[in-house]
Amino acid sequence: MNYPSRLIEEAVSEISRLPGIGKKTALRLALHLLKREEEQTRSLSEALINMRTKTSYCEKCHNIADDRLCNICSSPRRDHSIICVVVDTRDVLAIESTNQYKGLYHVLGGIISPLEGIGPSDLQIDSLLKRIEHPDDSEPVKEIILALSPTMEGDTTAFYLQKKLKSTGVKMSTIARGIPIGGDLEYADEITLGRSIVSRVAYD
Repeated sequence: MNYPSRLIEEAVSEISRLPGIGKKTALRLALHLLKREEEQTRSLSEALINMRTKTSYCEKCHNIADDRLCNICSSPRRDHSIICVVVDTRDVLAIESTNQYKGLYHVLGGIISPLEGIGPSDLQIDSLLKRIEHPDDSEPVKEIILALSPTMEGDTTAFYLQKKLKSTGVKMSTIARGIPIGGDLEYADEITLGRSIVSRVAYD
């Protein structure tokens, strides 16, 4: 594609580096920004720079935070005896959007993946053990919920955590896996359907 300006080409090149954005979409966004007031474009640039340079992480759960502790860990309204273990902040946001969980979180920062060279030492596992064995809160940890994706890497990570945390005596659970609400059995894959049968619950 022949661009009318080298500056436009550079902007398109950088925008297209973002996930899910191709050259055409990047060009459309670049031209849109060009038409906006200069102050609006500057505000966007400053917001992105501030996000990249000033974002910090919670000292306790490793979620994104503005202060030493995130607003979840510092909230007295949360149940500090339950910790939900997730891979990253996107999982926290997904669970929070349900308004069904009122405990705390622990962000691992990844999952065990030998093929990608990611081992247990690369994750926030030691700090999870510390939270259980030496809780900062007056309320001890009573349950750990493993909310990891049902993939080979996710199951490997869950198995490792289960072995690692077994000696603590804390109750461990995992999120249910099964047929989604409104889904048809005929379209479910064999693994999901099989786990739904194995993990069946009493019908009240």
